[in-house]
Amino acid sequence: MKKITFLLSLFILVSCGKKETENMLNSGDYDNAIDNSVSALRNNKNKKGKQPYVYMLEEAYAKAQDRDLRQIDLLIKDANPRNLEEVFTTYHKLNNRQEKIRPLLPIRLMKENRDAKFVFQDYSEQIVDSKNALSKYLYDNAKALLGTKEKKSFRRAYDDLMYLDQINPDYKDVKKLIKEAQFKGTDYVSVYMKNETNMVIPNRLEADLLDFSTYGLNDKWTAYHSNKQKGIEYDYAIVLNFRQINISPEQVKEKEFVKEKMVKVGTKKLLDARGNVVKDSLGKAIMVDDMRTVKSSVYEFKQMKACQVTAKVDYMNLSTNQLLQSFPLASEFIFENQYATFRGDKRAIEQEYYTYFDHKVMPFPSNEQMVYDTGEDLKAKLKDIITRNRLKRE
Repeated sequence: MKKITFLLSLFILVSCGKKETENMLNSGDYDNAIDNSVSALRNNKNKKGKQPYVYMLEEAYAKAQDRDLRQIDLLIKDANPRNLEEVFTTYHKLNNRQEKIRPLLPIRLMKENRDAKFVFQDYSEQIVDSKNALSKYLYDNAKALLGTKEKKSFRRAYDDLMYLDQINPDYKDVKKLIKEAQFKGTDYVSVYMKNETNMVIPNRLEADLLDFSTYGLNDKWTAYHSNKQKGIEYDYAIVLNFRQINISPEQVKEKEFVKEKMVKVGTKKLLDARGNVVKDSLGKAIMVDDMRTVKSSVYEFKQMKACQVTAKVDYMNLSTNQLLQSFPLASEFIFENQYATFRGDKRAIEQEYYTYFDHKVMPFPSNEQMVYDTGEDLKAKLKDIITRNRLKRE
């Protein structure tokens, strides 16, 4: 039964594959029809059940080659240099198509008692000629684009040069021109800080905030610099402007409370209401837990100091000296230390509270340290602002 089910499934699969390939052929999707047929004929190509694929492969190949050759003829007659890339890629397609079929040859058409016909040509000369013509066009066009003053032209030149380097490596000075196009097409952003508060911003905080190498924000056409470099004309600026820094006074809050608890201190004989010892059936005294009330006074201390930093992030267009966008930025850091002591019986206090007895008084951080400690949060929020508000290019 399993064998019958498997054969039935295989028959359905083969039938669907033939129907799919036939539909591709009839709809003009010749290359996918060729791929399906080649795939089917790689194993047991002379098997009778594979004959429909041989007919479809022969037909699809002939029609695909005819269509591509007519398209090339039309493109060449049009004499538009923009068509050179299509001419080049179509010659490649013609060559690749026949190389895909070549390993299968010969393929027999049994009913007609002949081999399937596939007209092969040597396209090497056409490929080289079209590649050279396309290379010259891409090179000349990129040079012209690099002579303009628009970044979008430089980026187009970059794309053309990268493609040229791919199809024709080491063509003239293409690698040098790629670097030039990358440099000219990049938006350079100067990032710096302003301090409008009456407090000093720690140098290490400024260094951390402006270390854009850790932000991972540079992309293909954007470079962020916290230190201006010679020879670069900056297009934009991102200004982190500190507006206000508020630091609370050092506070120590004290609290005293008493804890009581019944605890077992041992065992004792059970007495009745008259004070007589209660015994079990064997005459032995019944023993019970001896519970006593214990007390402890707890002295709790909480140290607190808070720092709040408010700032804004300004996006500036340096060529027009205009403010493009502005975003608020705020961060807070709270120093907190809680510790406690006790007097009395420790057993009266819940065990989860014991950790505070291990803590000690700590020196309060300086104002400068408090400002610095806001840094991680500030950095994360600054990165989020820049990530969500990328510079818009034309």
